[in-house]
Amino acid sequence: MKSKRQNSSGLVYSTGHGKMCPRCANPVDECVCSNKVRHAKSDGIVRLQRETKGRRGKGVTIITGVALDSHELKDLAKELKQKCGSGGTVKSGTIEIQGDHREMLMEELKVRGYTVKRAGG
Repeated sequence: MKSKRQNSSGLVYSTGHGKMCPRCANPVDECVCSNKVRHAKSDGIVRLQRETKGRRGKGVTIITGVALDSHELKDLAKELKQKCGSGGTVKSGTIEIQGDHREMLMEELKVRGYTVKRAGG
């Protein structure tokens, strides 16, 4: 038995629109089902930490606790990456910025109105 939202055509990519959402059958940029999901339940504090685990010694700055939906989180990550001049990604509600940019990110997030704390060592 198929759910009501399941895409019965199985379409995952269209040359006209690119990648398609499997749940609502809209292009990923116009998806109505995943944009409303908030990844992280936040206590109102954004935490910054540096992590090297599983990255062959390369450090990344992890930003957690930002209570935004997935589209807004990606936009914030893009702006922070440009500010730092480095790469990064958004994974399961956290932002990962390549390199140790905790001080710069702390100041930038405070300017944007977030309560920021350093976490970890």
